[in-house]
Amino acid sequence: MSRAVVFAYHNVGYRCLNVLLAHDVDVALVVTHRDNPKETIWFESVQKLAELHGIPTITPDNPNVPEVEAQIRALQPDFYFSFYYREMLKAPLLAIPKRGALNMHGSLLPKYRGRVPVNWAIIRGETETGATLHYMTEKPDNGDIVAQQSVPILPDDTAHDVFQKVTVAAEMALNGVLPALLAGTAKAEKQDLSKGAYFGGRKAEDGILDWTKSALEIHNLVRAVAPPYPGAMTQVMGKPMRILQTLASKEQGSGRPAFFVKDGKAYADCGSGVLRIVRFELEGIELNAAEFAAKYGTGKFEFNR
Repeated sequence: MSRAVVFAYHNVGYRCLNVLLAHDVDVALVVTHRDNPKETIWFESVQKLAELHGIPTITPDNPNVPEVEAQIRALQPDFYFSFYYREMLKAPLLAIPKRGALNMHGSLLPKYRGRVPVNWAIIRGETETGATLHYMTEKPDNGDIVAQQSVPILPDDTAHDVFQKVTVAAEMALNGVLPALLAGTAKAEKQDLSKGAYFGGRKAEDGILDWTKSALEIHNLVRAVAPPYPGAMTQVMGKPMRILQTLASKEQGSGRPAFFVKDGKAYADCGSGVLRIVRFELEGIELNAAEFAAKYGTGKFEFNR
């Protein structure tokens, strides 16, 4: 039986840990994160799953410290598996497992290496993404690929929708290759890093909308940051507005960015094209088009950034 130490968090961590257990991998330790009270916790708990199966867990702020390294070294693991763990593992830790360290990344590597790959793929208008299991090195997401599984991104999918698909893709990729990996017969393919790029993390303020952009670009940003993420932000009449859901529209635009209500539906005139605003909040309160029109009228209201 192969022994593993698992670094995991989030839904991908939860589902992939289940895959290891289904294949009778001896998971000697789970390294995970404490939930951040400032973060919306909408995903499954890796720690609770580990506890359910009697697996010891630790939650170090930094796993690259001598005491954690010593604890893991004493377990003599064959493998590491990292499933949406948020800290980079440095060379001393990576040198411990006898048969290698593997990471599950939420994109089709070498595309979208780095942080929040699902959100970036939507922002950039991709129609496909997926999950990739690859060997870990000190550089993020650049090791040899062991397995991949693709999923479609549909035109109105939000980041939450796509993340659910990527979670299933990760489970499928791991489940498919794990027997060969444990048997030592899995093949690994070197990445051509020229075919992709590295992307950094995103902050809430990155969701501020630039209405001079096209309706498609704005729609992609709205769905990439839709709840449970912070949402796309703008201002109308000097009041903060959060755009939660949009759809493409055949309305004719003027090219002068503005919010308006027509025939009981809300719209946004963009730099080019028009979006239907399906869900929105004004000053933190969700309104529908009729409620907005009853209070403010059906004129055109310019956006303030």
